[in-house]
Amino acid sequence: MADHPKSQESQLQIQMDEDTANGEYVNMALVNHTETEFTLDFIYVQPQQPKAKVRSRIITNPKHMKRLLLAMQENVAKFEARFGAIALLEDDSSMH
Repeated sequence: MADHPKSQESQLQIQMDEDTANGEYVNMALVNHTETEFTLDFIYVQPQQPKAKVRSRIITNPKHMKRLLLAMQENVAKFEARFGAIALLEDDSSMH
């Protein structure tokens, strides 16, 4: 079977329902991994509450995780170039 060059690249059309478009506020994330996948749990912790709720779980493979990491690093750098450095407190335990 011969390889056929793509004459036109198809564009990915992404759909989003209203609830997803509204997003979820989170102030904590947990990251776990196995040899074949990463799991990211995004959590909202209410002040003075002993329980917290996972609002979203993302499971992805290592290559996609690395791409996500690079995209996040690039966007944080752009944010800080525009708005100034994001200060982290040493005892800030909101992201794990």
